Amino acid sequence: MSTPHNKANLGDIAKAVLMPGDPLRAKLIADNFLSDVKQFNDVRGMLGYTGTYKGKKVSVMGSGMGMASIGIYSYELYKFYDVDTIIRVGSTGSYCQRLKLKDVALIKACYSESTYALTQSGDTDSMQYPDPDLLKTIEATSKEVHIPVVKTNTHSSDVFYYEPGFEQPEKMVEEYDALCVEMESFALFHNAKVLNKKAACLLTVSDSLITDEHLSAEERQTSFNNMITLALESVIRL
Repeated sequence: MSTPHNKANLGDIAKAVLMPGDPLRAKLIADNFLSDVKQFNDVRGMLGYTGTYKGKKVSVMGSGMGMASIGIYSYELYKFYDVDTIIRVGSTGSYCQRLKLKDVALIKACYSESTYALTQSGDTDSMQYPDPDLLKTIEATSKEVHIPVVKTNTHSSDVFYYEPGFEQPEKMVEEYDALCVEMESFALFHNAKVLNKKAACLLTVSDSLITDEHLSAEERQTSFNNMITLALESVIRL
């Protein structure tokens, strides 16, 4: 069995998948956190791996950038590969000083102007949500492993480069309680909803749109490791 974007066979992919945007970060996670790793996909360079973490079978696969990309890969994982749970692990830009560099954000809701949900299934809701039980598991795990999280909404944008005056971080904070921005969670949460699956999102603050601060390459590595560890520790508690 395969799809146009994934050459894996049924059974090659675990029930729970970590999904970073960058396929090379998927490789990094597989190489540094998992044991007995086997690669299951390299179609279009979107790398996917399955291994074990503390004895539990776990997969990791890149999603690419933007809702169209994660929409394809997450839908196929849920629909055709019998995946139950996807945890997005990505970077985010902070919209306010309350959310600081290196903070790990646990997303409780996602706002977007995107038409992804409307086009995909006629869903007119501009807010999409993670699975509540999975959210509780991650929050409880964060306390157990002493990796603190900031629970917040996020803004999923279709646009990375705005023309002057069109990006409105203050509006996102005030109207939607979205303290940060990324580009994928809205589509992931929607796909999970329509397919009766589970999704969650952890984000590490790598940039501030308010202070213009940015993590160095070394700082990104260390901070992302905390987020990845939390995601994996949560998976073994499912």
